[in-house]
Amino acid sequence: MDGMTEKDKALLRECIRIAHEAMEKGNHPFGALLADKDGNILMEQGNAFTEGGSAYHAETLLLLQAARKYSPEELQSCTLYSNFEPCCMCTGALYWTNVGRLVFGATEDALLSYTGSNDENPTFSLSSREVVKHGQKPIEILGPTEDKTLLEEIVRDHIGFWDAR
Repeated sequence: MDGMTEKDKALLRECIRIAHEAMEKGNHPFGALLADKDGNILMEQGNAFTEGGSAYHAETLLLLQAARKYSPEELQSCTLYSNFEPCCMCTGALYWTNVGRLVFGATEDALLSYTGSNDENPTFSLSSREVVKHGQKPIEILGPTEDKTLLEEIVRDHIGFWDAR
């Protein structure tokens, strides 16, 4: 069991929407959102490849904005949601901004099966759990989802996307 609540799954579906909107704007299909402890969406962000290249990941951009708007104490009770597992850069941003919980839909390894060796998204073979394990504070991590329907929705925009780049 992945431990996700129905609210977690609903918020992951919002990330899918955000990712799809990013893709429609010419960006990579990744989306993230920040929710408070009650599941209210505080901020959302799609990938912004067209604005800044491969470093403009949805999660990092969102977390940097959140750090300007909320205190570390406020962020500690928040959750970052992402359609795919955050890379080591984005997990580092999660750690440094003090967000206390992460929920993601599909793994970084699963992403590699879609991106291959695409120069626009050279994935790391490094899980968010492994990154957090080397830190000094606890971060709850849930993911990947075990809900097959949700997983199909998450990967839908990635099927064929990277081949056409």
